[in-house]
Amino acid sequence: MHVALVQHASGLEPEDNRRLLGELTPDDVDLVVFPEAFARDFGSPGSDVSGDAEPVDGPFGREVQRFADEWSTTLLAGMFEASDDPARPFNTLILRGRAHADYRKVHLYDSFGYRESDRLSAGPVDAVTAGLGEFTLGLMTCYDLRFPEQARALVDAGADVLVAPSAWVAGDRKVDHWRTLVRARAIENVAYVVAAAQPGPRYSGHSMVVDPHGQVVVEAGLDPVLLRAELDPAVLEEARRTNPSLANRRR
Repeated sequence: MHVALVQHASGLEPEDNRRLLGELTPDDVDLVVFPEAFARDFGSPGSDVSGDAEPVDGPFGREVQRFADEWSTTLLAGMFEASDDPARPFNTLILRGRAHADYRKVHLYDSFGYRESDRLSAGPVDAVTAGLGEFTLGLMTCYDLRFPEQARALVDAGADVLVAPSAWVAGDRKVDHWRTLVRARAIENVAYVVAAAQPGPRYSGHSMVVDPHGQVVVEAGLDPVLLRAELDPAVLEEARRTNPSLANRRR
């Protein structure tokens, strides 16, 4: 499976971000992963994003679907989705094209001086997976990477590719945390991890694909870039045969 990771910043104007979907989607891959909050950036810390929340089949969702259909591919991108609490939408990933799913971020970023839960609602804890080609995708978002039990629940639900669109806020040790966590989730779950992030300077960049052995297949720096990688089911099979840690669990 050929994947593309779009490390590109979203702005505060939803119409501009919808246009970027078309401009940045390549036409020769099976899966295109955009970052978290691509429909509309978070803005300054503590900003009210509810005014730009929309249903998953609203203007942003329709454009994601349109470009997936246009390029015969599958797109994953982050948005703010209207919830039952008008003041606190969901932080949602929508997957459209040859696979279809919606994932509402479970772990809100109440850390490092931020309070995402003041402005957003947490989603249900159910594992969200979707089959695509020879793989099963497991969806998670940014801060979810710090919670290994969520990745394991996705793998228990059949995922062998963990996909984590992110807007990993920059700061001391943050790139080191990001790289360590992305590789750890791959190693401990013997799974691919596809982690597309927003670029610097506000965010940490370093979008990555890590294989089931924990090897970095491709990694960006801080600047906007389109990364490409190939996920090979033979690599996954060989890794799980060599390292049967999932089968060896006693809990």
